[in-house]
Amino acid sequence: MATEDRDRALYVISVAAELAGVHPQTLRIYERKGLVEPQRTVGRSRRYSDRDIHRLQRIQELTNEGVSLAGVKRIIALEEELDCARDEIEQLQAQIADLRQEANQAVADVHRQYRRDLVPFSKAVIRFGPRS
Repeated sequence: MATEDRDRALYVISVAAELAGVHPQTLRIYERKGLVEPQRTVGRSRRYSDRDIHRLQRIQELTNEGVSLAGVKRIIALEEELDCARDEIEQLQAQIADLRQEANQAVADVHRQYRRDLVPFSKAVIRFGPRS
């Protein structure tokens, strides 16, 4: 699913609560605690995206394991940092692969140049006799 599709705010609070398996009032509490930030319509009603629903489900998993809401907030922040770091690592690995390819090409170009500049021994002119 494209990022913009995951971020499109589609669900009203009652539907989001049902999808996340919680009461709508719980969603309001999560919003007050800064755990989720639903988008708002012009009339100020909440709209939740698929990304919000996924986050709400993750919050439920953690709270069902006994993690406090403050702990949940910290865990989610760390998970997001980890996701960003993974993205950066993937970009760096792609850059490394590109640089390796460029380096290999440069080495191959130098080797081709050497082959052009070297005279095969069988065709070399060898001078015999005393040196002047």
